Amino acid sequence: MIEHKIQIVETIVTLCLYFTLKYFTSKIIRSAGRKFAYPQARVKMVNKMVNVILFTILTSITLSIWGVNQDELVYFTTSLLTIMGIALFAQWSIISNITSTLIIYFNHPVRIGDAITVMDKDYQIEGRVLDVGIFFLTLRTEDEEEIIMPSNIFMQKMIKKTSKGVQKQLSSENSN
Repeated sequence: MIEHKIQIVETIVTLCLYFTLKYFTSKIIRSAGRKFAYPQARVKMVNKMVNVILFTILTSITLSIWGVNQDELVYFTTSLLTIMGIALFAQWSIISNITSTLIIYFNHPVRIGDAITVMDKDYQIEGRVLDVGIFFLTLRTEDEEEIIMPSNIFMQKMIKKTSKGVQKQLSSENSN
């Protein structure tokens, strides 16, 4: 029991750090959601993604504290990811979409309600941004068609904002 005291203390410190980080990141995400007037569902989605990342880090640190060999852990993790990649076929595409969604959420100048044109060499898309989900961005065209575009493709295209302050107009249309 005495030989495990250090590991117990390190685990408790790690757990305290985890819950502190979880609290502050959640607070930052909620603050960004209010600042940019994001829907509550979108804020919850981003919060869940960040919590999964923090939990993964907590798990790996805790396993390291309790003496799990890093080589074995890396071997197990890569084997698991390889199996998941084969099973899901497009694993990196999924991760790319999640990462792109986080970038769009925190740092992209386009907001929900903005009228935009997606500049593509073959086919330009004009519409209003309706939603940014975990994997997709939804646009509504003037013909009331919904265009659903993967987030990573949206990040790779040039975007032309054709209006500002459309969020208020969109929310007034939705309330009618």
